[in-house]
Amino acid sequence: MILQGKNIVLGVTGGIAAYKAVDLCSKLVQAGATVDVIMTEAATRFVTPLPFQTISARPVSVDMFQLLRDTEMAHISLSAKADVLVIAPATANTIAKLAYGLADNLLTSTVLATTAPLVIVPAMDADMWTNPLTQENVRLLSERGAAIVGPGHGRLASGRVGAGRLVSTEEIMAAIRQTLGRNGALARLRVTVTAGGTQEPIDPVRYVSNRSSGKMGYALAEAARDEGAQVTLVSAPTGLNPVYGAEMVAVRTAAEMHEAVMGRLEQTDVLIMAAAVADYRPAQVARQKIKKGAGGLTLELERTQDILAAVAQARAMGMPGLVVGFAAETEDLLANAQDKLQRKKLELIVANDVSANDSGFGVDTNRVTLIAANGQVEALPLMSKFEVAEHVLGRVAALWRASHG
Repeated sequence: MILQGKNIVLGVTGGIAAYKAVDLCSKLVQAGATVDVIMTEAATRFVTPLPFQTISARPVSVDMFQLLRDTEMAHISLSAKADVLVIAPATANTIAKLAYGLADNLLTSTVLATTAPLVIVPAMDADMWTNPLTQENVRLLSERGAAIVGPGHGRLASGRVGAGRLVSTEEIMAAIRQTLGRNGALARLRVTVTAGGTQEPIDPVRYVSNRSSGKMGYALAEAARDEGAQVTLVSAPTGLNPVYGAEMVAVRTAAEMHEAVMGRLEQTDVLIMAAAVADYRPAQVARQKIKKGAGGLTLELERTQDILAAVAQARAMGMPGLVVGFAAETEDLLANAQDKLQRKKLELIVANDVSANDSGFGVDTNRVTLIAANGQVEALPLMSKFEVAEHVLGRVAALWRASHG
């Protein structure tokens, strides 16, 4: 995991959302990070340092002139060891101070002293957020390289509804992971991932589909983002939350997915086809809902376009540089996967037996076998789909280095 062993400095400022930073601190520690918390004096009016110190098992810094280990100035010590500095929540006041280089408390002094990347998570009332002064301050910080996360839209502490809510812990975590991975193994590569099971309409209310949940494709998009890639996720309907930092392209049918993938090949270095694309669709789509009759219903099906076959043809012109396929099988796993690998001219195929209860569709774990075009076969044990994704992306990075330097 990208957070394992990382040093995170978490700045907490004086807004009502300060209590939510306790959950963020907990999640970071659970992910293996070392978390040092800096609170402004105003933040301590909303939540005390005790929960942060208990969760992080480290002292919480508030005083500008606090000494660490009796010899080090806090803002110098913390700024030097930080891998990333996160401010959540970030009030309008703190954002203004950072934009103009003020250093009147421990947090703002640490920001000025560090060379670590900065993640700012605004939270304030709607009118404060939309004020042109705040917007200009945010623009300045963004132009200087700070990642601005949010704010979200919804009910605020004032009772109003608008922009200004602190985004979810999950979204902040994703932004931190993306920031830490800026110079990862896939930095500057453009990765397109497909996910989910396509839906082929029978009539306006019915469709033919499959059991794919899209979880594997979404995990691959997250893992590619964490390795520094510019990610596009072409997704059939899944019900999953969008992947933070990825361009989301929503499709429904195999034809729409074909169009989306082929239209992006010139801007794709690595294509990962994790979607369960329907092989067949109804030859005729009823314009109105088909009414239940006394007899049965017969549907004539026709083949859909083979996206990987079309990609193989396009590769003769050098796009994309590397293609990974998936083979969801219920029998003869390796033989069927190797056949698909060769027919579709893939560099790597991920084969999984979807008949297993703990692997494949609808569950959070997977047991896969990686088969490379050079004949290398690697069977992975049962692991989470995100762990599988990290392993697959590691192989992709190695294959890219071998073929492109």
